[in-house]
Amino acid sequence: MNIFRTAAELFLIYILYKFIFEFIIPVYNSTQKIRKQFGEMQTKMQQDMNAANTKNATPKQEPKVKREGDYIEFEEIK
Repeated sequence: MNIFRTAAELFLIYILYKFIFEFIIPVYNSTQKIRKQFGEMQTKMQQDMNAANTKNATPKQEPKVKREGDYIEFEEIK
């Protein structure tokens, strides 16, 4: 009967080993990788927003267009 108990314990240890190294560790690594990518993406978005805000903060000078003469409105005849 002692051999059945030892076999059961070895089987449980094997199942626990497979569970940890084929499920827990890959899931942990995946979540760490995804968190890192989201952090990088958020940082890039903030940098882009800051760059856009500083670009829009500077006043734009539109070139003044001189209009000489009168504008004549016309319709196209077919």
